[in-house]
Amino acid sequence: MAGQSSAIIANILNRDSQNLTFRWQQIDGPNIQLVSQNSPVLAFDAPTAGDYRFSLHVTGSNLDVSGEIGINVDPASSAILNVRQDHQVVEGNSVSLRLGQQSGLSTANISWCVASGPDLMVDVSDPFRPLFTAPTVAQDTITRLKVNASINGNPLSDDAFVLTTAAPAISSQYFDTPVARTHAYRPASPYANVLAGCVYSNQLNDSCTINTLPLIGQTSSDLNRETILNRVLVSHDWMGDNFAAFLAQMDPNSDFARLLQSVTAVVISYDVRPSFYWVVTGAIYLDPDDLWLTPSQRDTINEAPDYRSNFGDDLNFVMPWRYVKDNQYASLSVPITVRADRTLAQINPDLASLLYHELAHANDFFPRSVHASLTGPRLLDDYSRRNANKSLISDQVSSSYPLMSDEMMGLANVRFLGAAANNVQKAYQPSDVSTFFSTDIASDFYAYSSTREDTAMLFEEAMMSYRYQILRDVAVTNKPAVLTADTLIIDWGQRGRIAQDSLENRAALVIDEILPELDGISLIESLPEPIAMIQGQSWRQTLAISPTNAQLKGQNNAPARDAEPRFEPELRLSGDRHRHPQQ
Repeated sequence: MAGQSSAIIANILNRDSQNLTFRWQQIDGPNIQLVSQNSPVLAFDAPTAGDYRFSLHVTGSNLDVSGEIGINVDPASSAILNVRQDHQVVEGNSVSLRLGQQSGLSTANISWCVASGPDLMVDVSDPFRPLFTAPTVAQDTITRLKVNASINGNPLSDDAFVLTTAAPAISSQYFDTPVARTHAYRPASPYANVLAGCVYSNQLNDSCTINTLPLIGQTSSDLNRETILNRVLVSHDWMGDNFAAFLAQMDPNSDFARLLQSVTAVVISYDVRPSFYWVVTGAIYLDPDDLWLTPSQRDTINEAPDYRSNFGDDLNFVMPWRYVKDNQYASLSVPITVRADRTLAQINPDLASLLYHELAHANDFFPRSVHASLTGPRLLDDYSRRNANKSLISDQVSSSYPLMSDEMMGLANVRFLGAAANNVQKAYQPSDVSTFFSTDIASDFYAYSSTREDTAMLFEEAMMSYRYQILRDVAVTNKPAVLTADTLIIDWGQRGRIAQDSLENRAALVIDEILPELDGISLIESLPEPIAMIQGQSWRQTLAISPTNAQLKGQNNAPARDAEPRFEPELRLSGDRHRHPQQ
């Protein structure tokens, strides 16, 4: 029916889909946004009733076939359940489904079952978002999950289909858990045949050489966007489309084009969470949650929680953060239950800050100044030499301006790296942590997890303030049973800490080394003075602490403000968007 999540699943007799390439196109009917056109599972929502027709081209070893299929869509019905979205997954992948919310539907009257296919252990603790691990299979296998519910006394049901594909046994010491099927965003890229094998494969047993996959800046000194897009690897084409549009429309100073010179590839996949940079491959890995523009695109993203969610549960404080502009949250938050579009301007604050951070890692390890002197044969070999000589930018920062709080470093090991808290750490009160942190020279709690993160946090906050006049809030609060903007009470907090005098030289050093086109000291001195939060206020109350007539310095290319009502954003805790670099 119109508006209902639907799917067409393709099968080639006697052939598994794992080594085949699929390409769907719509050839008739009202226009549908296709978000899984490279998958054997074409998932879609038909906007209106009518006749639709699709074509499919499948290629692979000794195979080149095409076909067409027509479907008829009935008018919409008000009485339906709607599970989003049918998927293709690799065996062992984490899988999530999302049941659309509607009036009269509550958790108490929802039940799920595996209607056909292999047995599964399905986590239905949130019946609107069942989670499970794709089963081990020997060939393409369809699992049908059924949800039943009652709305105003009317029994309703819906099916969701998950196609699990077999995969070669995992042999990689680097990617030792299943990864999604990905493909080169630009099929004609000169690197299309090596991207996945070099940066996102369960069979990667040794780093690729720089002759096979060099840094982008080693092949060309210009900032051509197509050169960058030739290095993009995606699980869904929309991810590459949105990333390309972002580079074209939201990078007026070419910051990201310059910073991307220091990576081998950009991986955007539905199963990347959280984002990270990895020197073993030289690639950055982006969580697509910061890239979606439509509800259908969002439907393709796995909702499995961050594996670090329970780290630091024994600690007696939390350190929230947020980006703000004009006493409002800088980014547009859209709850997963709300089906709304976003614009590039609206995703800009979140995506820009993420890219500044992850690309700071890449440029810390391999700034443009060293590209011509890299000798390989692998990037990992050059990293080892630079690391042994303490030549990384983060090494210079920690040598010249070291962080001093051993207590914060120990707490960071617990919160971000999963170490067990000792009794002393469990006993620390927010007032203790406020003293440890506020008297040191880190910009954020996450900076204590490694010297690499210290450098990335300095760069991210400085560039967000300078380019967009968006300021970062950081605070130390209590740890109530339920964490909300109202229950978190400030012990100490600060807006725009990056401009504090004690941080100035270290932040300037990072900027000068990563983006030498800018003058670090002048940039930092142009930023607004930090503003202290009021002890005892809630996290929500401290949102409006900037002078209302503040005219912040910097370059005026701030993202457009939208006039739409803003939803209460999720509470953000330090380090929640990034995975620690694995070297």
